Amino acid sequence: MSLDLPSALLREGFAMLATVGGPFVGALLAVGLVVGLLQAATQINDPAVGFLPRVLAAVLVAWFAGGWAVERMAQFVAGALERMSQHL
Repeated sequence: MSLDLPSALLREGFAMLATVGGPFVGALLAVGLVVGLLQAATQINDPAVGFLPRVLAAVLVAWFAGGWAVERMAQFVAGALERMSQHL
């Protein structure tokens, strides 16, 4: 196995991680910002108030983008295993 393959797989893995994790992080960031603004405006600084909207956002993103994310990760793993088997 050449030294190019592990570094290429690592680079592609990080890119895939950013692509798959982007919707989750973006949704949680947006919901956290809105909840934080509402808590600052109403002066309700209870951590429990912000927990439920963040959990619901994570569940909704997982519901809508979960199949796509699993498919992308499965394609990456299958491709990586195939490329590694060719270099042995």
